[in-house]
Amino acid sequence: MTVANGDMKHLTPRETWDYLQARPEALFLDVRMEIEYLYVGHPPGVVHVPWYEYPEMHADAARFVQQVRREGGREDRPVVLLCRSGKRTVEAGLALEAAGFGEVVNVLHGFEGELDEHFQRGRLNGWRHDGLPWEQL
Repeated sequence: MTVANGDMKHLTPRETWDYLQARPEALFLDVRMEIEYLYVGHPPGVVHVPWYEYPEMHADAARFVQQVRREGGREDRPVVLLCRSGKRTVEAGLALEAAGFGEVVNVLHGFEGELDEHFQRGRLNGWRHDGLPWEQL
C-alpha cells in the first residue's frame, strides 16, 4: 500500500521490487550501519551509504547527501532507501528532498521488518520476510 507523506513515496518491499524492475536507473541505497549491512544481509546490488554509523550514532544530513551524490545520486534520478525497519529511511529521504532530490522512495518495513509481540523482527513483514532476493557475508 502506498502512503503519501509529502512528496516521498512509501512502498512495501514487494512494491519496491516491482518499482526497481521498472526503473533500472533508480539508485537503490541501504542506509543501515555497516555491521547491519554486512552481517544481517542486504539485497544484491544495493549501494551502502549509512545514515549514521557506530560509534557516533547520529546523522549528519549534509555528509549523507554528499555521499549519495558521490555514489551517483542526482536530483533527477530516483533514489530508493532501505533500512532495518523503515524509520531511518524517512529521515534520510527528507534530507535528500531538502537537497533537491525529486523522486525519493522509502521501503516500508525495511529489510528486517517491524517488531512482533515478542520484540522480534522478520516475522511480520520486511524485505527478507517477503522472500525478496538478499545475500550476506
